Amino acid sequence: MNLNERYLRPGTLQLGAPPPLSVYVHLPWCLQKCPYCDFNSHEFTRNSTERALPSDVEARYLDALRADLETSLPLVWGRSVHSVFIGGGTPSLFSPEGIGRLISDLRLLLPLQPGCEVTLEANPGTFERERFRAFHAAGVTRLSIGVQSFDDAKLRALGRVHDRAQAIAAVEEAARTFDTFNLDLMYALPGQSLAELTEDVRTALAFAPPHLSLYHLTLEPNTRFARQPPPALPDDDQSAEMLDALVALTAETGLERYEVSAYARAGHRCTHNLNYWQFGDYLGLGAGAHGKLSFPHRVIRQVKWREPASYMREALAGNACSNEEEVSRKALPFEFMLNTLRLKDGFDVALFTERTGLPPSAIAAGVRTAQDKGLLEVCETPTGRQIRPTARGFDFLSDLQEIFL
Repeated sequence: MNLNERYLRPGTLQLGAPPPLSVYVHLPWCLQKCPYCDFNSHEFTRNSTERALPSDVEARYLDALRADLETSLPLVWGRSVHSVFIGGGTPSLFSPEGIGRLISDLRLLLPLQPGCEVTLEANPGTFERERFRAFHAAGVTRLSIGVQSFDDAKLRALGRVHDRAQAIAAVEEAARTFDTFNLDLMYALPGQSLAELTEDVRTALAFAPPHLSLYHLTLEPNTRFARQPPPALPDDDQSAEMLDALVALTAETGLERYEVSAYARAGHRCTHNLNYWQFGDYLGLGAGAHGKLSFPHRVIRQVKWREPASYMREALAGNACSNEEEVSRKALPFEFMLNTLRLKDGFDVALFTERTGLPPSAIAAGVRTAQDKGLLEVCETPTGRQIRPTARGFDFLSDLQEIFL
């Protein structure tokens, strides 16, 4: 079946111009699998001194990524890319030369917009930190550092391979090297008190990070923590008190909470993640990568082969996609609301029609129900009607999203 038959045939949706396009690249290997992690990450076999991927594995994976991209090009012909996110796993295990080759391939085969944001996830270990400047020289414009905590006891409880000193050194190096960077922190950790969390956040804020991501530790299915929960986890009331403290501490230093877990200074919001939350499109490359692509009459989701060896074999054979589905007309309102309601400012009603091809009436009943519960508000702005979560809706986001399920 050719492209026209698969994606451009008539359908019930009437979508206008395609939304902004991002690219997500998944690099799946880690030094060690964290007990809370449910991402598609894999420990690589190494000896006691080896801290980088074997060069032959890196080269073969980069070959597979290029083949994956070449096969995907007909799906995005004529569309420019405004952000690239290289995630994992631990992408900073790849050599700067490998990351440079990846970015060069993207620039060669895709029209990246001027000033395109290129984010790389990195861990704070000494080995990765020494590569930060080389990653910047290779074309990375934004670093996202998985600090999680500055407390050595909490880092051990989370199974992290770095310590407080390495985390501080990594943040200092990122601040010297990058105009914008992000720190990931977690809260509601095993045995964590409000005072300990406050100390963690104040340590992070002392570096004046342009962007901060703050995540509640959750026990995801199919993780070690789900099978063996750690002791002394804060309860719901303690977690809520911690979140209130986080919001107050970040506001004091000029960081604005613009998404449920994201705080940024002016001009430093994450372009890539904003595109996700505004129901934009993204091409997923790499083992287990997910993608969402819009066509005139349908929205498609793709998933690439999950296991790295299978992915490399299949991608090099021109078959990187393990499964694909068309998002049903019935499911589109929930998928849109699931993302956009994470944003503090919500969305303009016109965006719903633009991104789903559906009339506002498709969400009208849910909006009324959410308003009645005090979870949503509708207001008039210079750009049109805007729907956004109330403070209560932000605090009870899962309840708000469920209304549209």
